[in-house]
Amino acid sequence: MPPSEESPADRPKLRGVIIDWGGVMTNPILETINAWIEAEGVDRARYTAVMRPWVSQAYDPDGAGNPIHALERGECTNEEFERLLAEQLVLVDGGPVPADGLLTRMFAATLPDAAMYELLRAIRRAGFQTCLLSNSWGGNDYPRHLFPELFDAVVISGEAGMRKPEPRIFLYAAAMLGLEPAECIFTDDIEANVLAAEAVGMVGVHHRELHSTTERLSELLGIPLGSLTA
Repeated sequence: MPPSEESPADRPKLRGVIIDWGGVMTNPILETINAWIEAEGVDRARYTAVMRPWVSQAYDPDGAGNPIHALERGECTNEEFERLLAEQLVLVDGGPVPADGLLTRMFAATLPDAAMYELLRAIRRAGFQTCLLSNSWGGNDYPRHLFPELFDAVVISGEAGMRKPEPRIFLYAAAMLGLEPAECIFTDDIEANVLAAEAVGMVGVHHRELHSTTERLSELLGIPLGSLTA
């Protein structure tokens, strides 16, 4: 029986929630990127032509040499990735896209989702453990001062040397909580990552918007979280 169809009665008790950052604890990534493209005057067609194969290959097990793999695993520096990407882009007026600080500018429109923050706090208050599991693009834009109140453990791909959807990073995150994968829920806005987590035994929740995620976590954990999105 596939993990997603497993009967709850057959599973160990759920004790932890492992959750993505960008697009889950923040506004959608696409919204952020669109804001950067508009603000900087980047040629959208060129950006799409470059990034579409990079992102597609990033979720291909045979995507060796992919720039996103290297960035997210910490195998290249931010500056190296910025130069590589900037060389492929152009502004709508034909000018170059500056490489220096490109990642910071790309994600400058990132906004915290305050309701998701409160959701994590409520889950911890109810006695469940939480872990951040994030594929990092730069690694410098996290509000790390808030981590102690949100998470019991933090796994950032560039610091761990592995990335989603590699099975080992999900196992590592569970181990950081002292839990078995089957005791963990994993929440992400990218379906490929959710499916990878389910493949190692976790319960997957595909985040699309606050209300549905809250309702699903409330159902799985058996705690009243719905009032947070009322």
